[in-house]
Amino acid sequence: MKKEVRVFAPASVSNVACGFDIMGFAIEKPGDEVVLRLAEKPGVRITKITGDQGKLPLDPEVNTAGAPVIALREYASFKGGIEIEIHKKMALGSGLGSSAASAVAAAFAADRLLGLELSKSQLLDFAIIGEKIASGAVHADNVAPSLYGGFILIRGYNPPDIVEIPVPEGLFCTVIHPHTEINTRESRKLLPALVTLEDAKTQWGNTAGLIAGLMKPDFGLIARSLQDVIIEPARKSTIPCYEKIKQASLEAGALGCNISGSGPSIFALSDSLSTARLVGEKMRLALDGNIGSEVYVSAINRRGPYVIEEK
Repeated sequence: MKKEVRVFAPASVSNVACGFDIMGFAIEKPGDEVVLRLAEKPGVRITKITGDQGKLPLDPEVNTAGAPVIALREYASFKGGIEIEIHKKMALGSGLGSSAASAVAAAFAADRLLGLELSKSQLLDFAIIGEKIASGAVHADNVAPSLYGGFILIRGYNPPDIVEIPVPEGLFCTVIHPHTEINTRESRKLLPALVTLEDAKTQWGNTAGLIAGLMKPDFGLIARSLQDVIIEPARKSTIPCYEKIKQASLEAGALGCNISGSGPSIFALSDSLSTARLVGEKMRLALDGNIGSEVYVSAINRRGPYVIEEK
């Protein structure tokens, strides 16, 4: 059994246009770091949180990193104490799976600390506990990519059926994060309760086309399939300069562009690193100059979480 473990877990893009709640992929940065250490006093305590501007609770039972550790401690029948430090390396409400990254990092670190050697599918159940606290719903399209790495399809939820989709060489992602915050729970309230059969057929076709395009691989098919006729129309008005940013990315050569998660981050996929970098420059220029932002360019992160240090 280790005495202390520091883990990094990556951000992720969920929904991926047509794949609401069932698709996501990990990116190389940003991400969150979580430190777990054994303590003499029994129980689970959060001793430090950085990078959250004081917004996150120190009570582990209602914290996205704390809840998975509590559950894993009980699963392991461990009677000792565990202290948690959470170091947020991305903004809350960014649309990049901030809560999911913390939950995954904590679950991964607890598994290492307690020497459980659980499989990823087992760890997913514990990470989802943390994500549910943040969003109020059970969905894995951020948690699963952050935990597994790569591009993930969640075929079903009872139980979670995770399918790892091959990622073509040469596929790159650009993400712009405007400095505004969107609450996931509130954003879900904007979504339509019913959709037309015509829209459903279009969405199903795009979902299947995107998976086929990744697996073939066929960048043209990926581009044609990165369309969302259900979720994007309901959410795009909440994101500043969304239409301008999307148009700028497509004119710069992106395969497609859409909302990352519930926003405000926006992602684009490209077929080369040079195009992805150009897309990032054009996205930034299209954003209102009074709004700050970060731009991230990376390949699809196939690694998932990893141990930074342990002792």
